[in-house]
Amino acid sequence: MELQQMRYVVAVAETGGFTRAAERCHVVQSALSHQIARLEKELGARLFDRTSRRVRLTAAGAAFVPVARQALEAAERARAEVAAATGEVRGRLAVGAISTVAAVDLAQELGAFRTRCPQVRIGLQMEMSEALIERVRQGVLDVAFVGLVPGARPVGVREKVLAHGELVAVVPPGHPLAGQEWTTLPRLARETFVDFTAGSAARRQRDDAFRAAGLTAQVAFEVTTVEFLAKLVRAGLGVGTVPAAIAAELAGLHTVRLRPAPQRTERVVWSGLGPSPAAVAFLTGLGVDPNGTP
Repeated sequence: MELQQMRYVVAVAETGGFTRAAERCHVVQSALSHQIARLEKELGARLFDRTSRRVRLTAAGAAFVPVARQALEAAERARAEVAAATGEVRGRLAVGAISTVAAVDLAQELGAFRTRCPQVRIGLQMEMSEALIERVRQGVLDVAFVGLVPGARPVGVREKVLAHGELVAVVPPGHPLAGQEWTTLPRLARETFVDFTAGSAARRQRDDAFRAAGLTAQVAFEVTTVEFLAKLVRAGLGVGTVPAAIAAELAGLHTVRLRPAPQRTERVVWSGLGPSPAAVAFLTGLGVDPNGTP
């Protein structure tokens, strides 16, 4: 079994087709198909069900792909570790971030890292905090920037608090609260809300504050990004709560401080099993000790 064969199988699984997988791997489709057929013969099982309309994993394929990903990542990590031993940082840096990250200028930090470590392939995924933490735990991501309620401790990863902050309300022009500097949670609870997905860390920051005050919120619209939350609020469909550091960037909305204000912490998390050389270099550039206490 060869790493290249594993790479082809993973590419087909991720792209959903042999043609797209061949394009990603920069090979002709016939060569990719031949190598996968050889692997299936060696394994004694078909990895894909192929029809004229779609390609999908068999049960054997679904079992094979996660292990193949781990093998490919381990091989890449081994090459990166050897390069690091000679003083060169190589490999990949897979970064995740919430859409409301404000503790760091992520674009600037990634640009500075590329200048320092030009041999590293950088990737970025935007998601909710829970999904990002799980991907770091699984090794899919090397580093992630997340927002959590104070006191929350993500399991299976190392972390460092980057900033403490609070949530503020955002309302559209013409709203009764638009001209006010601050309001109370009971007053805000009378509004219809645009909020993040139920159960998410972003939602819990507001939910916990309301629960502590004995309040509930009528959430009519659930979103996954602050950009879409802002669009719905601008359209007059409800009010929202966002980090104070982000509110100023949301054009066309009025910011209203809250008493008591829901609290949040922004953190960077990385693998509890030990960061890759690229992750070590990136975290060090942020002023974070990669051997910090979990």
